[in-house]
Amino acid sequence: MANSYIREINIGSLKLKNNVFLAPLAGVADSAFRIVCMEQGAGLCFSEMISAKGLHYGSEGSKRLAFHLEAEDPFAVQIFGREPDLMADAAVFFANEFKADIIDINMGCPVPKVCGNREGSFLMTEPELAGRIVRAVADAAGVPVTVKMRRGYRKDNECAPEIAKICEQSGAAAVTVHGRFRDQMYSGQSDLGVVKRVKEAVSIPVIASGDIASAADAAKAFEETGCDGIMIGRAALGDPWIFRSVITGEDVVPSAEMIRTVSGRQLALEIAEKGEVIAVREMKKHFAWYVKGRRNAAALRNLAFSAESLDEFNVILESLRDEA
Repeated sequence: MANSYIREINIGSLKLKNNVFLAPLAGVADSAFRIVCMEQGAGLCFSEMISAKGLHYGSEGSKRLAFHLEAEDPFAVQIFGREPDLMADAAVFFANEFKADIIDINMGCPVPKVCGNREGSFLMTEPELAGRIVRAVADAAGVPVTVKMRRGYRKDNECAPEIAKICEQSGAAAVTVHGRFRDQMYSGQSDLGVVKRVKEAVSIPVIASGDIASAADAAKAFEETGCDGIMIGRAALGDPWIFRSVITGEDVVPSAEMIRTVSGRQLALEIAEKGEVIAVREMKKHFAWYVKGRRNAAALRNLAFSAESLDEFNVILESLRDEA
């Protein structure tokens, strides 16, 4: 039975086929992974977060993170930083040179390396600067601008509704809210109440993020918050079928053949983009996620971690069997 909350959604001038998105997962959400998620139904996928300062100083790595194929369109690029002019320059570059359909501003990353530079979720402690960044990017980008944030920077100091209002007033076309404080990192539970409070505070679309790992979780998020869409993060690791689960309202349990086909597809895409050596190396962590919870998962992981070529990886894929 289809999930009645799934529908088309407009982000600014952009119309998306549905309101179930893939989060900007650092070290994971490259082009190949985004494509297999799109093929399982994701309505929009975000790039890994990209440093505006890194781009400013000519980092080729920053540019590579925005690589994408037509199969991913529409496509969102997430940028992070704290200098409004550099953020605006990055937005223009990715909108023009990489044809990004959306520019997303990161105000949610909790890792010490980012927050230590007063970027990511640290920006939630500086509302005035946060607003200036959004305004600079929105004025320059030429495409819809969105913002991803957390409940707040410190426990017991919820500021997401306030920051969301500032973002809306500064030109943001939508906001995504992860229901944890920065100092929780990924521990504890994500709070849906803050998503509801943000939804009540603004008139632009609000996307719920955090702990959405099943069709039931998605339905609960929609029902309890009134959100306009949801964003799936860690639950998509090894399970791109979660998008199909959420859209249909029935959890998909992948068979060995499904894992073989989709992971093989992902590996082929990785090779086309990065070459066999790098692709096989990077695919190992994905394969570990694909087989997590299956019988002989540990043995399969060990085989994958020792693989050095496409042929060796294909042998492992062919060995996958459904449990008797």
